[in-house]
Amino acid sequence: MRILFYLQSLSSGGAERVTAILANHWAQQGWGVTIVTVADKDQDFYRLDPRIRRIGLNMAIQSRHIGQAVVNNLRRIRALHRILRREKPDVAVAMMATANVTLALAGRLARVSTVGSERIHPPALPLGRFWERARRWAYPMLAGLVAQTRDSAAWLRVHAPAPRIAVIPNPVQYPLVPHPPQITPSEVAPLQGRRMLLAVGRLEEQKGFDRLLDAFAELADRHTDWHLVILGRGGLHQVLTEQAARLGIRDRVSLPGAVGNVGEWFEAADLYVLTSRFEGFPNTLLEALAHGVPSVAVDCETGPREILRHGVDGLLVPQGDPRELVAALDRMMGDESLRARFSKRAVEVRERFAVGRVAAQWEDLFSSV
Repeated sequence: MRILFYLQSLSSGGAERVTAILANHWAQQGWGVTIVTVADKDQDFYRLDPRIRRIGLNMAIQSRHIGQAVVNNLRRIRALHRILRREKPDVAVAMMATANVTLALAGRLARVSTVGSERIHPPALPLGRFWERARRWAYPMLAGLVAQTRDSAAWLRVHAPAPRIAVIPNPVQYPLVPHPPQITPSEVAPLQGRRMLLAVGRLEEQKGFDRLLDAFAELADRHTDWHLVILGRGGLHQVLTEQAARLGIRDRVSLPGAVGNVGEWFEAADLYVLTSRFEGFPNTLLEALAHGVPSVAVDCETGPREILRHGVDGLLVPQGDPRELVAALDRMMGDESLRARFSKRAVEVRERFAVGRVAAQWEDLFSSV
């Protein structure tokens, strides 16, 4: 089997991690695997099997106006079309909406079977008028489409239908393979002698780290043996740092940046928290549970409720209810026996979302197209 992946980049992120996990799995099964990105290879964050063919188009150009955007995207379609003609994959897979549109068009021209993949609940992150119309027009050209949840699949069937829409969750990799950059938890001095409340994600509005800081500020005096660590990078690093200072918890919060040894941080964590405003299927929650970390998660429209079992391996709290978030964190931070009970069940996620099990669902879709 020859498979080609197409996406924006392999920088740190959920779609990128899923691509790396699946690509490595199939390369180890003896498949011919190619990964093509719009960005160049120097942005790669995840480690790939050396048997994977890696192509970076170096075409991640910021368009200044609609005319330039059209030209840039036509160039990407043409470049991808040439690669598809040369590589001749049995199936090509795109990750995320704009890549899905590009692959649908390039695949139609190259006569290659194509599968798109939505990595977020579509109505939670509108694409803008141009790309929404392009999605509705191009998705019927795909041979298949993957949604992460039933709700997302239902939306796609109405607004951007493809011939076959399959619901396939993200796989969880355990153990996580470390790669640069690496920062060990012991290097974060304030953690010494304290319990760790851990959050992981891009420092952007979607992840809701602003409301996490508000919640932790209410609990800091009550739980003096806890320290909050937020791993990730993004445009809100300075904003979040200043917010922590205003709340008087700057010495109780660390933002070390993105790390390639996140598994080591999960091993050291006492509690994981996800405060996103919306999600697709959050990998970090999967990975935290796989490491046996009891978790608190805000119940987004899609994602966390498909992963975390309320009262079994963690607590779900309503979206937009800061009091419930504070109460859930307070309960978990103050009850070691509850955390231990949830931890024992959390690791069941390794089997529920095992790479081989999820990959088999993709393979069934490939066979059908």
